[in-house]
Amino acid sequence: MTLHGYFRSSASFRVRIALNLKGIPYHQAPVHLVRNGGEQLLAAYRAINPDGLVPSLVCDDGATSTVLTQSLAIIEYLEELYPTPALLPPSSLDRAFVRSIALQIACEIHPIANLRVQKYLRSEVGASEAQKEAWYRHWIDLGFAALETRFSSDSRVGSFVFGDKPSLADVCLVPQVWNARRFEIPLHSYPSIARIADHAMTHPAFAAAEPSKQPDADA
Repeated sequence: MTLHGYFRSSASFRVRIALNLKGIPYHQAPVHLVRNGGEQLLAAYRAINPDGLVPSLVCDDGATSTVLTQSLAIIEYLEELYPTPALLPPSSLDRAFVRSIALQIACEIHPIANLRVQKYLRSEVGASEAQKEAWYRHWIDLGFAALETRFSSDSRVGSFVFGDKPSLADVCLVPQVWNARRFEIPLHSYPSIARIADHAMTHPAFAAAEPSKQPDADA
């Protein structure tokens, strides 16, 4: 398997964690989202992923090659192909809970403030750096406040989002927390979120996926 991604991409971070948790060997093919005007927009990468987004996972069995896109679809594929260790709990209701957390982060928080939205705010709306940062903080705070309420009131939450084993929810949460800290957003109002993310980062699979440890990480 070859993972086309960017070291700071939250979506790429998610897939790296899932691959590591399941012990799946893979090769990384970096796609720098800023250099050369954004390598994800070049024709060579568009031929792999017409959306010009990361990550893309290329699965090659020697006879055929298939490209998978969208981080959650990739992770669900890995879950089906390599069911152990499971990233989703056995109960239907618990699986719905874990998926709801993952989707809240991946669909409600992350897309509103990702790189191409920030670029649009700057180039088309004329937003200043301060305004862009305020935009990012607003949506992170709104989303994290809702997550904190859920984590602090649901008995299923343990050292990880669901009990004491990592799940799809943690795979999505940790990159979003890492990104929030990168933008120096205080987390003191979100103690449950910070506690879970910090605990997850003590797990080797999460630690090895951390952006600064990737081959394309900026010096």
